[in-house]
Amino acid sequence: MRAHIHLSEHFTYGKLLRFTLPSIVMNIFASLYIVVDGYFVAGFVGKTEFAAVNLIMPVLNILGTIGYMFGVGGSALIAKTLGEKKNEQANSLFSLIVLATSCLGVLMMIPGFIFMPQITAMLGAEGKLLEYSVLYGRIFILALPAWIWVYEFQLFFVTAEKPRLGLTVTVCAGLCNVVLDALFIIGFQLGIAGAAAASAITQIVGGVFPLIYFSRRNSSLLRLVKPTWDGKALVRACTNGSSEFMAEAAFSFVGTIYNVQLLKYAGEDGVVIYGLLMYVSLIFTAIFVGYSNGVGPVFGYHYGAKDHAELKNLRIRSLVIIYFTSAAMFVLSETLAQPFSALFLGDAGKLLTDAVHAFRIFSFAYLFTGVAVFDSAFFTALSNGQVSALISFLRTFVFDLGAVLLLPMLLGVDGVWYSVVFAELMAAVAGAIFMAALQRRYHY
Repeated sequence: MRAHIHLSEHFTYGKLLRFTLPSIVMNIFASLYIVVDGYFVAGFVGKTEFAAVNLIMPVLNILGTIGYMFGVGGSALIAKTLGEKKNEQANSLFSLIVLATSCLGVLMMIPGFIFMPQITAMLGAEGKLLEYSVLYGRIFILALPAWIWVYEFQLFFVTAEKPRLGLTVTVCAGLCNVVLDALFIIGFQLGIAGAAAASAITQIVGGVFPLIYFSRRNSSLLRLVKPTWDGKALVRACTNGSSEFMAEAAFSFVGTIYNVQLLKYAGEDGVVIYGLLMYVSLIFTAIFVGYSNGVGPVFGYHYGAKDHAELKNLRIRSLVIIYFTSAAMFVLSETLAQPFSALFLGDAGKLLTDAVHAFRIFSFAYLFTGVAVFDSAFFTALSNGQVSALISFLRTFVFDLGAVLLLPMLLGVDGVWYSVVFAELMAAVAGAIFMAALQRRYHY
């Protein structure tokens, strides 16, 4: 069995899983940055500080997702260019995207730092919750350019046929985060400031190494060179990746609305419970996103090569993998509801009981999340950013946002948890409709 798999190969289930596994694990470890922070803050700092991290993180994530947008959209464009055997053009596009996103990171970091108190106050935070949220946000945002690199290089490593190296970088950065959290929070007793500093340093470690690697001669398909300005390509990368940006940014935006609703209906405890649900959701969704990102360049390559038979093969096998994984996640979430809640909350009485109850409802969303994520990513890989963006828009701004604004008025706090289930179900239905409608056009 060969260790190295090329984009141009015919993919069996085994090859698909081997090729996408590094991307999946990369995404899981990237999500663990946030989960590890939450665990140390909840266990060694305090409940209010834990709520503060969960309140401000969706806002910070919207900014970091810029790297995800250019990474996904750029990867599809670069993979298509490589499929057309235009290697020099692919390197120029790659370099231009990295340069553009670096500049964007600096430009967003400055106003984000300055206006952090106003942003946090708009979320409904007051008193200590406001103070801790601002402190965490201001320290974390100093690493924003590096966080953008982390997002996009995870995707570019796959396109460069170096997913294992990308996995190694992500794992090392994740371990760095654990060590720094323990050192700053437990050792130096720096509290929530230590958690923010640990995460910021971790982003720098995870972002700078790939920058150095691709700047030097390497054995991958990509290398950073002096780019040629191509505004149209940047717009195409941005447009093509807009669906994934919309999905991630909207997920974070809707997360802020969830927090606002929970502060209204359940107070600080509701934000704490939502934070726990999001930690599991981050990891489970990372598996779906990691698979979709990992297989995306393969779809893009065969689309560029006009290999319709392989496109069909990839789509069918991918959906089978997604369906089986979704069922497993539902069972796992139901099983881990009580022990996972207790891990963060301890013996917290009613808070623990309410958290387990929320998990039991929320788990049903995982039956549909994978299909919704894959359908959107599938059309991005085929360079159809419009359909991909529409699926993401419906999933978040129509189904999710609409549900979280309306259902709590009918069902109270439970309406918040049912909102996610409703949104993912409707998004899966919408994706299936687009998949069937465009089958003849793309011959998959």
